[in-house]
Amino acid sequence: MSEDLKVVALGGGHGLYASLSALRRVTSELTAVVTVADDGGSSGRLRRELGVLPPGDLRMALAALCGDDEWGRTWSEVAQHRFRSEGELHGHAVGNLLIVALWERLGDTVAGLDWVGRLLGAHGRVLPMSSVPLDIAAEVELDGQVSTVYGQVACALTPGRVRAISLLPEDPPACPQAVEAVMEADWVIFGPGSWFTSVLPHLKVPELADALHRTRARRLVALNLAPQPGETDGFSPQKHLEVLRAHAPSLEIDVVLADTGVAEDGEELEKAAAELGGRLVLASVADEDGSPRHDAQRLASVLDEIFREKR
Repeated sequence: MSEDLKVVALGGGHGLYASLSALRRVTSELTAVVTVADDGGSSGRLRRELGVLPPGDLRMALAALCGDDEWGRTWSEVAQHRFRSEGELHGHAVGNLLIVALWERLGDTVAGLDWVGRLLGAHGRVLPMSSVPLDIAAEVELDGQVSTVYGQVACALTPGRVRAISLLPEDPPACPQAVEAVMEADWVIFGPGSWFTSVLPHLKVPELADALHRTRARRLVALNLAPQPGETDGFSPQKHLEVLRAHAPSLEIDVVLADTGVAEDGEELEKAAAELGGRLVLASVADEDGSPRHDAQRLASVLDEIFREKR
């Protein structure tokens, strides 16, 4: 294991959950920097009602960092539990309510997340990428017409092709602890995850983007196992890298990790990785059941080999 390496994982939602589930098996010095632009479901309701950061992606990251013992499994399931009712609590996740309660009690976003992490026995730290709630504005092309779609949910479900994203408010403040973690990291991991709504937004927070460019950490991109419906329909693996380069032209990547079953054109993907300054690593990291999900143990094993320069 690469226990002494400081690793920062960027993203949100199910993609970051997969990344963290693997990384917590590899290093004890793990920090998740999470997008805060969710405007749907329980998170959206709490955000609108209380004016807080949307807690959902932060909750999922904390749940992913729970251990495999009885304590970890139990608290992970409790944090992820959603109420089912005919009333106001319907759809709310227990973890979302717990996080927001601690924010109100302590008046400190990061301290609240740290307290929840201690309760859950999280193997790592979870931080928001920005200290204020954000909205995503997406430039979308449909039938030759370009329009702007607002909101993470709308962006994720748009019938058109997303060409670029920006954030509202413009130039949002970064979470200082997230910037510090990136600057002190040995490795920074981008993806897997929803490309336009979970991965790329980090590069639109100026202080965080600056840290991602200046850090001495090595940078790894873990590619998705399948396009995201509505968001990256029809995207090849190399198209994801081209979009990353378009959003951050001067960002250099050291390693691009792709599943062997996804990389249909290895030569083109290798070329796209080289254009970002990196090398391509192909490995079997998908779940054996054939679903477009990463297997935590497989991904952990490959990441550990990459970190130790064995692959």
